[in-house]
Amino acid sequence: MSTTDTAVAEPPELLGELLLVDDDALHALRTARGLEARGFQVTCAGSLAEASTLIEVRAPGFAVLEMRLVDGTGLSLIEDLLGRRPDARAVVLTAFGAIASAVAAIRLGAADYLTKPADPDDLASALLGQTPPGGLVLRPMTADRARWEHINRVYEFCGRNVSETARRLGLHRRTLQRILAKRAPR
Repeated sequence: MSTTDTAVAEPPELLGELLLVDDDALHALRTARGLEARGFQVTCAGSLAEASTLIEVRAPGFAVLEMRLVDGTGLSLIEDLLGRRPDARAVVLTAFGAIASAVAAIRLGAADYLTKPADPDDLASALLGQTPPGGLVLRPMTADRARWEHINRVYEFCGRNVSETARRLGLHRRTLQRILAKRAPR
């Protein structure tokens, strides 16, 4: 047997430290996994306070910042990050995209502004300043995907309590359990 037959897939080249700030734990986990698979060393923070502390201790070279957090806006972190590390690249990520907030993010120094759910390849391209030849491909969220995202957000908000989530969504508990057991639609 040759060495190519038994070769194990090589880990991606390390691109640098990345701070991911998102108060949606489920989305943060999926995004972190996608970015780690593309070579980033990801540290997650769930609030502005936690992120500020991490930036003070060691400012990363890259950041993905959620626009709306429970304790404020991710835009306030851009100045802190760039003040400590001027060469850092920050991307603002939001489920509530608006032209005014996009302009504000870019004026503060963000490298890009993307809407959720962002593809990990698009995020990595934006972080590295490598826009694909045809520009970023806009993939609007399907109605099924939007419904699935909303249900999972409410489920996480209810502390993963199926009965409480079903009550808030106006669904039968068994129907909700079937939805949660399925994979996310594309």
